[in-house]
Amino acid sequence: MKILLTNDDGIFAPGLSAIYKELANIGEVIVVAPSDSKSGASHSVTFSRPMLCNKVNINDLFTGYSLQGSPADCVKLAVMELHKEPLDLVVSGINNGANAGINVYYSGTVAAAMEGAFLRIPSVALSLSYEEPMDFEKAARYFIRILQNLLPLKKGEVVNINIPQLSKGEPKGIRVVPQSSTGFAEEFVSEKNELGQTIFLLTGKSHRDDNCPSDINSLEEGFITVTALTPDMTHKRNTERLKEKLGDFTIS
Repeated sequence: MKILLTNDDGIFAPGLSAIYKELANIGEVIVVAPSDSKSGASHSVTFSRPMLCNKVNINDLFTGYSLQGSPADCVKLAVMELHKEPLDLVVSGINNGANAGINVYYSGTVAAAMEGAFLRIPSVALSLSYEEPMDFEKAARYFIRILQNLLPLKKGEVVNINIPQLSKGEPKGIRVVPQSSTGFAEEFVSEKNELGQTIFLLTGKSHRDDNCPSDINSLEEGFITVTALTPDMTHKRNTERLKEKLGDFTIS
């Protein structure tokens, strides 16, 4: 099995090394990751400037490609230029913090998996709920067991997996749940800088409540969450409703 490994925390992130050790036991792993943190980069791609790409050795564990670009850039470049042979799987993570609810849309980790899906490669995003310290090694062991049970995945399939805070004990189990449509209870904090200008910082508190089982409340209850995502954002039912409204409409 040929596996592309990437992330959005940067090629030197401990979560990347932790999952590399486990993936190397089940396949050939090529690493292409951002040169520094791209958290919150979402599905941005770089086309206005050239991107520097270097080979780097990470603690004698692996040699990978460090790219001055986004997570989606890393997947594109890996598939189109750096690894000409077909890839069997894209793995993105382990992210330093959960990617659940509407944060899925902001996540560079999930975006890298989505880019793999665009290129018709089965893809998985892996995230560990934030706390201090982060036990990426233990999380990686959970992730690899789940992956081995999920494989093989279909071309273009995307799975988002989150692990709860491990300091609270062993996960209570696994829940296959939908992505929540809620996010953090956010607010902007403002202050003046030394020039008297107003600056804003976005902060988030606890997640807003869901009324049904979802990735967010299942994580908070201590479960590992598995969510099937899709790169097709079309709302099928509403598309039919719009056709009914506009089917006889003409512009004269």
